Amino acid sequence: MGKWKKTNSRITPRNTQEKAFRKYPARNLHRFVTAREGDGFSSHILPIREAKVWILRMKQVHIILQGKGGVGKSFVASLLKQHFSDRSIPARGVDTDPVNATFASYKAFDVERLEIMQGDNIDPRAFDNLIEWIVTSDEDSVFIVDNGAATFVPLCAYLFENSVVSFLQEQGCQVILHTLLTGGQALDDTTNGIVSLFEHFPNVPVCIWINEFFGTPEKNGKSFEQLSLYKNNADRIHGLVRLPELRKETFGQDIKQMMENKLTFDEAVERPDFNIMAKQRLKMTWRDINNQLTNLQF
Repeated sequence: MGKWKKTNSRITPRNTQEKAFRKYPARNLHRFVTAREGDGFSSHILPIREAKVWILRMKQVHIILQGKGGVGKSFVASLLKQHFSDRSIPARGVDTDPVNATFASYKAFDVERLEIMQGDNIDPRAFDNLIEWIVTSDEDSVFIVDNGAATFVPLCAYLFENSVVSFLQEQGCQVILHTLLTGGQALDDTTNGIVSLFEHFPNVPVCIWINEFFGTPEKNGKSFEQLSLYKNNADRIHGLVRLPELRKETFGQDIKQMMENKLTFDEAVERPDFNIMAKQRLKMTWRDINNQLTNLQF
């Protein structure tokens, strides 16, 4: 059994699990909710926001996947790590990038680096160690797995060929894939990466991060939410997180300096090399991102 966490929101029991799944999007049904009735417990599957009394926090595995390099995968991993830290949940970070281990470079995170190289080649069996670690961990553990462009194809192939996601789900793990969509020249490449995830992992919720650093990702004047890619897969999408385009001379420079020094937002606002207004802008940026993540109810 996992750990029970008390909540204060209102419970609305449903007659059957089937009705609950029909009525509510899958992204809101990520906890088994048990209402206390007399001396026993009565189980229901309910949206988090309507649940009352006790919530079982399941083991979670967040995997960042995108075949295009330089679009912010490690930044997303760092944001997830900070979000769970703010909630006092000790998420475990894993960096599988054999070339640029950016996630593992954050001193505040104590990220485990997974060695997957055998000579000059990637050894797919090295991923066995990662799955072993996940399955044998505590039942309420949270894992954040960062993946580099160099390991995108090998890791996706490993997950697909070994039915890893369904196996983890059978072991009581909630698996969420995270990917990025960017504007500019990388728009088509990141779009193709999202399409690939939808095709190869049809039963896995996907969280899409819209990174506007390179420009707003639009096709023929349409936003992502207006495209058929979004509409045809809306029930698969756990949620959208927007990393808005920021004024490069102020917000952009602050974020760049923080990332280059591998700092968290909390660390940056304590550093003397960030002036008062820079710290204010960083606080504003983190508040916006963290609120978006909170609304996704991981």
